[in-house]
Amino acid sequence: MESREGKKRSVKQRQVLIFFVLLGIAQAGSEPKHYSVAEEMESGSFVANLLKDLGLEVDELAARGARVVSKGKKMRLHLDRQTGDLLLNEKLDREELCGRSEPCVLPFQVLLENPLQFFQAELQVRDINDHPPVFLDKEIILKISESITPGAAFLIECAQDLDVGSNSLRSYTVSPSSHFHLKLQESPEGVILPQLVLDKPLDREERPEILLTLTALDGGTPPRSGTALVRVEVLDINDNAPEFAKLLYEVQVPENSPIGSQVAVVSARDLDIGAYGEISYVFSQASEDIRKTFQINAKSGELLLTQKLDFESIQTYTLNIQATDGGGLSGSCAVFVQVMDLNDNPPELTMSTLVNEIPENLQETIVAVFSVSDLDSGDNGRMVCSIQDDLPFFLKPSVENFYTLVTNTALDREMTSQYNITITVTDMGTPRLKTQHSITVVVSDVNDNAPAFTQTSYTLFIPENNSPAMHVGSVSATDRDAGANAQVTYSLLQPQDPSLPLDSLVSINADNGHLFALRALDFEALQAFEFLVGATDRGSPALSSQALVRVQVLDVNDNAPFVLYPLQNGSAPCTELVPRAAEPGYLVSKVVAVDSDSGQNAWLSYQLLKATEPGLFSVWAHNGEVRTARLLSERDAAKHRLLLLVRDNGEPPLSASVTLHVLLVDGFSQPYLPLPEVAADRVQTDPLTVYLVIALASVSSLFLFSVLAFIAVRLCRRSRSGLMGGCSVPEAHFPGHLVDVSGTGTLSQSYQYEVCLMGGSGTSEFKFLKPILPSFLSEGEERVSEAKPSFRDSFEFS
Repeated sequence: MESREGKKRSVKQRQVLIFFVLLGIAQAGSEPKHYSVAEEMESGSFVANLLKDLGLEVDELAARGARVVSKGKKMRLHLDRQTGDLLLNEKLDREELCGRSEPCVLPFQVLLENPLQFFQAELQVRDINDHPPVFLDKEIILKISESITPGAAFLIECAQDLDVGSNSLRSYTVSPSSHFHLKLQESPEGVILPQLVLDKPLDREERPEILLTLTALDGGTPPRSGTALVRVEVLDINDNAPEFAKLLYEVQVPENSPIGSQVAVVSARDLDIGAYGEISYVFSQASEDIRKTFQINAKSGELLLTQKLDFESIQTYTLNIQATDGGGLSGSCAVFVQVMDLNDNPPELTMSTLVNEIPENLQETIVAVFSVSDLDSGDNGRMVCSIQDDLPFFLKPSVENFYTLVTNTALDREMTSQYNITITVTDMGTPRLKTQHSITVVVSDVNDNAPAFTQTSYTLFIPENNSPAMHVGSVSATDRDAGANAQVTYSLLQPQDPSLPLDSLVSINADNGHLFALRALDFEALQAFEFLVGATDRGSPALSSQALVRVQVLDVNDNAPFVLYPLQNGSAPCTELVPRAAEPGYLVSKVVAVDSDSGQNAWLSYQLLKATEPGLFSVWAHNGEVRTARLLSERDAAKHRLLLLVRDNGEPPLSASVTLHVLLVDGFSQPYLPLPEVAADRVQTDPLTVYLVIALASVSSLFLFSVLAFIAVRLCRRSRSGLMGGCSVPEAHFPGHLVDVSGTGTLSQSYQYEVCLMGGSGTSEFKFLKPILPSFLSEGEERVSEAKPSFRDSFEFS
């Protein structure tokens, strides 16, 4: 439920963000607000308070992430988020920023990041009278022929004033002025040109040189001024002035033209001869920029380039060139130089907002806000922005060459934890220039992966009789998340068998998944057990998974064989009766033993250690059957004692010894002779009982079951003389000891059946009669049917 509500909340937040982005774009297209400030004000000076224009309260500025952004990388303005005041970051020099352009306007934007919104504004930098008029030449030389009649006007070099408007150059004065007065004329470009007008004829013999002081005044309060010395040299008569072939020369020069290259060649001619016909070329009314950029050959009129051109700084030049002959007469022309733009400026990218880390699983998240610009013009200044195609991000254009970098799908930290994004800005010029800006975005982790076990189930093996706290194995789980979301703790869950006391068997290290036995295990009591292990991360909310663990207890040879028949601790020894007429291989008896271990630890072998008469009897090693080894004779002793060894196949092997008593008898050659009538009542009360126990055991839980048969034959043979003894086998079940003839292991349950042995002791044929309930075991011996000479035994099934 919480996850669904979180997703709904995230969708609403994105909708609100998109609404404000659209609202910001709409407001960005409205008319910008205008502010002004005088140049040369100190850094930190107050410009305006933007709260009203932004429509915000003071406490909203920081929350909205308000900041000032402008074209280029230099930030001249600063917004105080505590007050809403717009402040200067540095002194502003209007002449440096705008030259002679008026008004001097600096556009800027106020960016509100959360949600995204742009506010367009302009700052006008007002001029102050901080520059006096300056004459580039401190001495101005005029050569005037004495033949010039009064009323002639002579143009003189004007002063330069970097201020504009009312602070710019406004008037000139000249003193003394006995021969001249000053006439001011305004050019089509609005420049005031000073001219000296001759008031009375010049007489070279009387005064060959006149010195005047020319003063330039601006319109500031108070006005500022600059002066230059005007030297008038009176010349002899020269009645022809130079004339240019063209009054206007127009040329186009690429901005990458090398220094020293020819821009144009101007040419003028003079009809005079001699010194009056010799022409020299000079710049007239040339600004400082023109004098730095161009040079004219005084003799040839060749115009040369003295420094690199820059279209982005100055696009056109107008050069006034004056041709003066040796007599002081002059003519003028203009050269219009148009600088041709080349694509020599790569685009610039200014990053306004950058988020270096974003959480995974979020849709359409703003990563960065940036602007691009190019100082070139036309196609050279048009730009295209792009990023790599194989990234889950896209660029969204905004206003005024602003872009936002946004995710186009939810990110998955487990797939990619970091993205290196290269923003490429390319112009459309020839050749195309580009700028690349690389940013790294780290995807922060969200707990969206549960721990995963390396295996769905584990099977662990240990030996029984282990020491407590023994390391029995380990489980391992990994989490694809990071940090606390990937830190895994392990715990024991409920066992597969709810009755199993798991907390007393094993424990687990919560940090590394190591499993330890809490006590010594006993294979004979518990062969295997299963339980669940949980792995939980430390995220919020925590995620978990489970794995099944099966512990197989390995058997060790810690149990010696146990002899079930013949019983060794009985009150009377068991004596087996063998007729002297028995054939070789006659079954004398069968040693029945069990081993509580399993596998080869329970494989039993039988060996005859000692006999009263060696060579008369033998024992079969694999089943414990004791048989005659040869024909018996009258010379053989009647009583024999056999010592047998039962040994398992464990390492090291364990064993038990068995003593068997054999009595050789005469009188019958069949395995069992009919009993005399006089003993019939004895037969009913003391029947021949065969106890047959079959144990079902398992060596391996994987593939093998074996049926083990135990036949304990109690042969009580009595002669008419009553000299023969008997043997008995307890009728109770032996707890914990199950027959294992084939050596394949045992189970713990026991079942008893009544069977009938068909024939004599030389055969192993029998049939089941009925099951014997446990309550019958204490009621005494079972009865043998008088109708048939068969033997009834109990058959124990384990």
